[in-house]
Amino acid sequence: MASAAEAVEELTRLYRELPPRPAVEEVEAAEAVLASADAEEAARLDEVAREEASASASSSAAAPGRADGELLAVLQEARRNAVRLRALQQRKEAAYVVELERRFKVFDDLIQRASRVVSSSSDAAEAGGGTTGDGYVGVGADSVDLEMELRKKEAAVAAAAAVAEMERGSKGLAALGLESKPISSLRRDVSAGTDMEKLSLIQVASLIESSAKKGITELSLRGKLVDQIEWLPVSLGKLQDVTELDLSENRIMALPSTIGSLRYLTKLDLHSNQLINLPDAFGELSNLIDLDLHANQLKSLPSSFGNLTSLANLDLSSNMLKALPDCLGKLANLRRLIVETNELEELPYTIGSCTSLVELRLDFNQLKALPEAIGKLEKLEILTLHYNRIKGLPTTVGSLSRLRELDVSFNEVEVIPENICFATSLVKLNLSRNFADLRALPKSIGNLEMLEELDISSNQIRVLPDSFRCLSRLRVFHADETPLEFPPREVVKLGAQAVVKYMNDLNAARGTNQKKTDRGSFWTWLFSLFGCCKKNQEVGLPV
Repeated sequence: MASAAEAVEELTRLYRELPPRPAVEEVEAAEAVLASADAEEAARLDEVAREEASASASSSAAAPGRADGELLAVLQEARRNAVRLRALQQRKEAAYVVELERRFKVFDDLIQRASRVVSSSSDAAEAGGGTTGDGYVGVGADSVDLEMELRKKEAAVAAAAAVAEMERGSKGLAALGLESKPISSLRRDVSAGTDMEKLSLIQVASLIESSAKKGITELSLRGKLVDQIEWLPVSLGKLQDVTELDLSENRIMALPSTIGSLRYLTKLDLHSNQLINLPDAFGELSNLIDLDLHANQLKSLPSSFGNLTSLANLDLSSNMLKALPDCLGKLANLRRLIVETNELEELPYTIGSCTSLVELRLDFNQLKALPEAIGKLEKLEILTLHYNRIKGLPTTVGSLSRLRELDVSFNEVEVIPENICFATSLVKLNLSRNFADLRALPKSIGNLEMLEELDISSNQIRVLPDSFRCLSRLRVFHADETPLEFPPREVVKLGAQAVVKYMNDLNAARGTNQKKTDRGSFWTWLFSLFGCCKKNQEVGLPV
């Protein structure tokens, strides 16, 4: 039995030397990472295959030489190999955790076997204790035999106790003076906003698992993912209680389709990543109100995007969008749409169905015109079109009765429609830097009685219309590098109200001069009439 005690002691030592056992959440996270890595690798390889097919078709049309064809084949194989290497790197830590847990389970089985052996030995030792019912030592027994039996009994009890400690897992380790620690550092509260080192993929997956079990409603991973993380695990869909999720300022290139499971999500921040597209399941986020996608690499939006009917604030700026989908018109609750710094050449006509829009920013695009449907946006207050290629505004712009700010600077505008003056809520109007194209302001611009700021710099406007005198609230007026003749440059330098007063005085002076001219013309006509009559009398003609 002494050998059994030594074996148990060795088992205990081996158990103590094992690395920390992964927590349940970490094992689940590792399994999710492996599943996601497989799916992502397959998707990337499919993408490479499509690129290869396209390149092959192009090269066939161009009839490349043999060397070019070989180089193309080498490049294609290098791309596939790069995808596999990235996937291997992503699997590395997760595979270690899964394999470690498997080895621990093997050790658990071995401990169970040792426990059964020790228990049976202990029972046998008690059964053959060597004493008779009358209290005397059994026949043939001596003091040495009694001592040996006692030692066996003590060894069996000690072995059973050691095995029991090991069987109790973490509690047993604590009793042995060891503390069970998770593999990663995810026991820290990531969402608490404290400074911490960036998280690996398996740490993110583990955080998702623990957050899902705790029912966390707000989770922020802004700038907290290591640069190598280009996608998120499918377990992201487990965060079904989350209402606010911040994944911004990382390098994420793809979202899992399981993101559609976050049905209670109302705010999602994905700005400053490297997203190329969005999964079709994105449209299942039916409670989403605030969505920030600016500073990514999006070239299009999924057709399911129109299902985000609760959306109120949408930022798509600084992407690579050439067009917005027609389904955008389904977003009837959309109040704020920012699509600055893209490659838009036109807006869908369905934009007119976004009747809740209050703010529409379209600066730095390639727009040549606006659809007439823009006039249906009766709640629109801010419309900015800075730095496009617009040659004219639609006549329906006059229907924007709540419009307070309009910016069409740095365009190719030739004419401002006269009915813009029906947009009587305008407070700020920027028509600057249309250069040689814009030569006049609308004659009835004076109807814009609420106007406070007007910029006509760098145009070819030479004369302000007479109605300018009615802009009594104008406090800022810029006309730099515009060859104004009326009013003269000296008056413009005195400020907005000086210009208004000048135009008012000029108009009054014109009125006075016109009256004098009219009165003079009357007397001239009268005198000429009398003179004509006198001549007729002299020659005997009838008067």
